Amino acid sequence: MNAFEINGGKPLKGEIIPQGAKNEALQILSAVLLTEEPVTISNVPDIKDVNKLIDLLKALGVSVNRIDEDTYVFEAKNINIDYFQSNEFKEKGGSLRGSIMIVGPLLARFGKAAIPKPGGDKIGRRRLDTHFLGFEKLGAKFIYDAENHFFNVDASQLKGAYILLDEASVTGTANIVMAAVLAKGTTEIYNAACEPYLQQLCKMLNRMGAKISGIGSNLLTIEGVERLGGTTHRMLPDMIEIGSFIGLAAMTGSEITIKDVCYKELGIIPTVFQRLGIKMELRGDDLFIPTQDSYEIDTFIDGSILTISDSPWPGFTPDLLSIVLVVATQAKGNVLVHQKMFESRLFFVDKLIDMGAQIILCDPHRATVIGLNKMYPLRGIEMTSPDIRAGVSLLIAALSAKGTSTIHNIEQIERGYQHIEERLKKLGADIRRVEATPKGH
Repeated sequence: MNAFEINGGKPLKGEIIPQGAKNEALQILSAVLLTEEPVTISNVPDIKDVNKLIDLLKALGVSVNRIDEDTYVFEAKNINIDYFQSNEFKEKGGSLRGSIMIVGPLLARFGKAAIPKPGGDKIGRRRLDTHFLGFEKLGAKFIYDAENHFFNVDASQLKGAYILLDEASVTGTANIVMAAVLAKGTTEIYNAACEPYLQQLCKMLNRMGAKISGIGSNLLTIEGVERLGGTTHRMLPDMIEIGSFIGLAAMTGSEITIKDVCYKELGIIPTVFQRLGIKMELRGDDLFIPTQDSYEIDTFIDGSILTISDSPWPGFTPDLLSIVLVVATQAKGNVLVHQKMFESRLFFVDKLIDMGAQIILCDPHRATVIGLNKMYPLRGIEMTSPDIRAGVSLLIAALSAKGTSTIHNIEQIERGYQHIEERLKKLGADIRRVEATPKGH
């Protein structure tokens, strides 16, 4: 099995370009199914989850032409609907959580779809109810085959409806929007997610001929149209990578310039890292992180301990809480990290404690971090990555730690971060890929 071996404790220096946004890619790539005309998409990240979805689109009959390193032309003219019933589809769809995103466009264009119960991160229960309740409101009927863990959906006549979402799910909102754009009549989606990635999807659909208003708000109005045409689209840089690189610079005392960050789309992310004491400077659209010997966590106005928690956009994204937690271990001061949206994302802290971090895990959702102010560096250990974001947090910890660390299960990291080993090496990181089996295996 592949692992990363890291010799840490060395400052890094240089420029790094964030990849295209993973969470945007899964929506945008699925949207190519809404038209038989060519759709050109650039800044596509070269990561496992995205490549799996592209393979799934090919298997469905989409013509895929890679015209540049990060640019593809998709043409969904000849879709094989019978592919849904194949064992290959059950295997490919079941191995990728993002495969749920093809359901909305397929329902809109062909009136039926199917999907295996998707896999993905082990970060607690992630419901698909929001997707299916929305499809039902539009007139779809679905049957869950519990024995085969398979969803079949019939939507021969989708009609616009008023939909109040039970949660502001990004993927749920995107899927329902894609189903509604070709439905008869008007659809209103209230409590809609309004993340930049969803805004990107809506703007792209409008360029294709959709009629979506309220973009950026939590009330979307969609007037159904007869058909959609082709378009070109460029994905935003991945805000999770940008946040990860800010944390990496602070933890390792490095001077790093993060290029072309689309700063206006980062929302509250820079502010949260600044509250951890991390200095940064916007130069054009590049984010410059200077070398800092130490960084001090802010307190609330009354002097009480800072709490950083996640919430739907424009709140702080849950994907960066594990980065905040690891960065706080070497800050001056204390912080309570409150992970509200998923049950198990804090369970990687035992690895950080083994490295010497001072963390109290209060319960599955909350951890108190007592910053060591870089007086007691973390020490290198052997560990296993449980999910994408925790994996990168452990990688950042290892790069700041004294001694050698080995991280197993790096396939999880590579699901979300493209060519991470080569890009870190260019900054001066001492990291290499090795064949290694975790202890106890």
